Amino acid sequence: MRLARSLGLGSAIAVLIGSVIGSGIFRSPAGIAARLPDERLFLLAWIIGGLLSLCGALTFAELSAALPRTGGIFVYLREGFGRLPAFLFGWAELTIIRGSALGAISLVFAEYFLRFFSVAETDLAVRIVAVSAVLAVATLNFMGIRLGALVQNTTTVAKFGVILLLAGAAFLIGARVPAPEATQALSLGRTASMSVFGLALISVLWVYDGWADVTFLGGEVKRPERNLPLALILGTLAVIAVYALANLAYLRLLPIQQIATSRLVAADAAYRIVGDFGVKLVSLTVMISAFGALNGSMMTGPRIFFAMAESGLFFRGVAAVHPRFRTPYVAIWLAAALAIGFLMIQTFEQLADAFVLGIWPFYAGGVAAVFVLRRKRPDLERPYRVWGYPFTPMLFIGASVYLLANALVSDFNALIGFAIILAGIPVFYLWEERTRA
Repeated sequence: MRLARSLGLGSAIAVLIGSVIGSGIFRSPAGIAARLPDERLFLLAWIIGGLLSLCGALTFAELSAALPRTGGIFVYLREGFGRLPAFLFGWAELTIIRGSALGAISLVFAEYFLRFFSVAETDLAVRIVAVSAVLAVATLNFMGIRLGALVQNTTTVAKFGVILLLAGAAFLIGARVPAPEATQALSLGRTASMSVFGLALISVLWVYDGWADVTFLGGEVKRPERNLPLALILGTLAVIAVYALANLAYLRLLPIQQIATSRLVAADAAYRIVGDFGVKLVSLTVMISAFGALNGSMMTGPRIFFAMAESGLFFRGVAAVHPRFRTPYVAIWLAAALAIGFLMIQTFEQLADAFVLGIWPFYAGGVAAVFVLRRKRPDLERPYRVWGYPFTPMLFIGASVYLLANALVSDFNALIGFAIILAGIPVFYLWEERTRA
């Protein structure tokens, strides 16, 4: 049984925006400002992160229109470079990426959930709520992609509207309430270097991540030759615009040093406008936003496991489609199990960094596939061709290589992540041997 093409353009855009705008814009500015305690460098990092994401989205727009299949990047790697790179992407999704992404988002949802209901944020309470959220979105997506899309559309409209409301209030009303003592500005006294800027940019890219997730649903989007490129380009541009507004609002309401010490920067910014009511409103918004991002990641990520199994690179049973709901239910529950395992043993920061460092080599590889496919398959129908070719994909690949090399030199955890990915090479050959036998 095949997956049905049931997602329209609006839902595809909502999947992209909802997957990107999760918890990051409400939390990660603190860590970025701590590394870049200068307003100009802080904003520059957000601008560069947005442009890199747009370069990737423009390139994937061509690939998604030419190869509109379930699995997205997995398919581009397989068609461009062969089964081994595609398997390594799936291996990384199993061992690092998907569990880290779902775990990180669910932890932030849990923190804001407890804050909104004034419950003590103990480690056990946070993890229990996070596990419950993962199980909830897994159940929603198991019961049908239309139900998952409905949740995605609703949460996307809500989070987009509140960010615009916060930004508008910041400029029209401004800071009327003194900052609480717990978030008074501290002196950081750090001079940013290229290495530090690169590490801060990784955090920015975590906040932008999700722009490629809609490609994983390529086999379930209506008129994919038109709707997938439009969703990638329009959705990414909308995210860049709303992130720019949010960060300008933060800087208008809070000094950069105070942003750097604020765990819940959006709530602190809203407090400056209307006091405790603003904190409650933003806490509710982040809950909705994180839940929407969690739902988006659960909609898209399991399709990679499905594509692996369908290609013979994973257990065939993972490609099972539920006879009633028409969903890849085995892959969905596998992703849920990975998320629960990861979030029970790691912190948000560990999960977020692991995710970015795990997936960006494959973003770069997917973008590089556009060069290979234009040479190997010149007759492949391409309803859309990447704007600015070859410079747009070259810029993305060059920046990716710099960021990954800088992380390998500066962060020991990055070495561990790459070692895990490379461990997939012998696993691939063992799997191929098993398949032949």
